[in-house]
Amino acid sequence: MTFIENPVYVLAILCLMVLLSIQAAKTKLGGKLSAALLVIVFTAILANLKLIPSASNSIPLYDGIFKYLAAIGIFYLLLGINLQSLKKAGAPMIILFLIGSAATVLGILGSWYLVSPQDVLGDKGDIIAGMLTGTYTGGSVNFNAIALEYDFQKEGALYAGTIAVDNVMTTIWIIVTLAIPAFMRPLWKDKKVTMKKRTKILQEEDALKLESIMWLFFLGAAAFYISEVVKQFLPQIPFILTLSTIGIVLAQIPFVTKLKGSQSLGIYALYLFLAVIGAYCEIEAVMELQSTGLSLLLFTALAVLFHGILMIIIGGLTYRDWDMIAIVSQANVGGSTSAIAIAESLNRKELVLPAILVGTLGNALGTYLGFLVVGIL
Repeated sequence: MTFIENPVYVLAILCLMVLLSIQAAKTKLGGKLSAALLVIVFTAILANLKLIPSASNSIPLYDGIFKYLAAIGIFYLLLGINLQSLKKAGAPMIILFLIGSAATVLGILGSWYLVSPQDVLGDKGDIIAGMLTGTYTGGSVNFNAIALEYDFQKEGALYAGTIAVDNVMTTIWIIVTLAIPAFMRPLWKDKKVTMKKRTKILQEEDALKLESIMWLFFLGAAAFYISEVVKQFLPQIPFILTLSTIGIVLAQIPFVTKLKGSQSLGIYALYLFLAVIGAYCEIEAVMELQSTGLSLLLFTALAVLFHGILMIIIGGLTYRDWDMIAIVSQANVGGSTSAIAIAESLNRKELVLPAILVGTLGNALGTYLGFLVVGIL
């Protein structure tokens, strides 16, 4: 075993790349790329320089991160979903978000039959469609949940390419959603939905505490084991779907809700997962994406465009609050973080908290809708 195959050395490097990517994402240029994409790029460079193992000489550590760490990371992130709190978002935001989620599914299916990406992507096309449905309903949690179930993470270059396309479309959609209110108001006068203004957003500190860590480790291991048992007896039910359901159910229990650190652990686990994805990206494989990249970009762009058109038409016929429609659409496509930025930019501070909450709803729905699309296709 050479030194670059030593699991302790490799784990140290992966941890360092996660740290550097998060720091780089705080810069002006890095912020446009996102820490998720940066950690993939950093580890991809190291793998191609032969400083860490790549796909062609994978080590057991990578398989362990794929199988255990990433799945439990998703579970920890789902522990932050409190379905009861969603009523604070108000009926308009929740209904519009559900419309947006349905529009995402219809957009993916419509784009699939118009672009026929399966002709280029082959049997991976339906999995990519499910992953994009998940991420454009909830976010990266759902994107990775679909990928894990089908071992798509081992398609290193194609996986990285899909993430890159997703990042491009998210950035473009931020610009579009900022423009929607200004563009639509002269054409179709809006009527702002009155909502109780909330000047305070209380965010509890997600600090790690020993007792919380002990409980979280137990819950993560127990949920993983139960999901494996369910998979043995009911193989038709995806493992990650069982794990996600357990996480969402536990998140409704006050004792679990009070545990600190689940979000921090979940995010860190997923960054390590993405670091391994980067290590799987060998240059030769990335070059092969030239023939599939355009098809993937066109498929994704058309799906998001369908989503936007449906949101404008249905949202206009119902609530016709263009700010709210833009924020909700961004919560679908970009997640709650970028939706908050849109709310702030449009000076709708009373919609910041609802944007966070409907983003949580997206995390709960995304994986289910992603599997639905894979099943349909």
